[in-house]
Amino acid sequence: MSISPRKATQNATEAATRRFVFLLLDRFTMLAFASAIEPLRIANRVAGRPLYAWALAGEGGEVAVCSNGTAFKLDMGLTEIDREDVLLVCGGIDVQRATTRGVLNWLRREARRGAIVGGLCTGAFALARAGLLDGKKATIHWENQDGFLEEFEEVKLTKSVFVMDGNRWTTAGGTSSLDLMLKVIAADHGEDLANTVADQLIYSTIRTDQDTQRLSIPTRIGVRHPKLSQVIQMMEGNIEDPMSPADLAEEVGMSTRQLERLFRRYLNRSPKRYYMELRLQKARNLLMQTDMSVINVALACGFASPSHFSKCYRAHYNTTPYRERGTQGLPGAVPVRLSI
Repeated sequence: MSISPRKATQNATEAATRRFVFLLLDRFTMLAFASAIEPLRIANRVAGRPLYAWALAGEGGEVAVCSNGTAFKLDMGLTEIDREDVLLVCGGIDVQRATTRGVLNWLRREARRGAIVGGLCTGAFALARAGLLDGKKATIHWENQDGFLEEFEEVKLTKSVFVMDGNRWTTAGGTSSLDLMLKVIAADHGEDLANTVADQLIYSTIRTDQDTQRLSIPTRIGVRHPKLSQVIQMMEGNIEDPMSPADLAEEVGMSTRQLERLFRRYLNRSPKRYYMELRLQKARNLLMQTDMSVINVALACGFASPSHFSKCYRAHYNTTPYRERGTQGLPGAVPVRLSI
């Protein structure tokens, strides 16, 4: 019995298995990796057929160790993959060191061949270093955004949970990989299957690329006061050129004294102290994630002089900016951190 061309095409489509190649960089984050691979496994089980396949790759092709010390046996080294494969870079701690010349060359080569290339967690750093995110929208964990912005100005960095810009995908880390994969499953095989996979994972709220990664300010500080949240938002948006308490108070229709009382009541510190802590946190991120000079870090965080910056930094962190960088064991550039 002959089969119509249309039926043959349908059968071929149903039989096709999409493969994901996970490049496991040294000290990658297990949560971001597991959140990407498990939806694929569950989709196969629910569908009753192999919709997806996967392979684990890494430099050397033997073993990769994640940040919690667990070792994974690899399926392949940095060898050529099929053009239809999706290549996802799993990053984590010390991603600068893990992004070797061999890794960069492999990513560039596979990208030139037309593969979809993505970065999970700090994997976006490797993609950006390879030049694969130039002119593209991307995301990375909020803790790493300060350093990323300084080094890769040509990338359109967002605060989204995940970003799919053409054949370049990035996630913010943690469970955001799950949101990305549910989006892929829905596009490949329909919303019903994606929702069923989410139910199997006890994942009740599927986020989109329009969702931002950080908790709202009221949730983060544990206080629901609209004017307090508004002031903190202005502080976070004006680190390089700090606003005075008087200007902050005026923006929300309060007196400076009222603003002082508001911060004392809910945060047990003055607005000036809170603002200083925000600036110093950004400074610490830049020191640990970039090779910016201490002077430039000071200027980027609103300090008029290195001496004032060093004094404030030491008072808060009990060390100097120079020693902070020195403890990382790297001259100049220091590892990108990830806390999850």
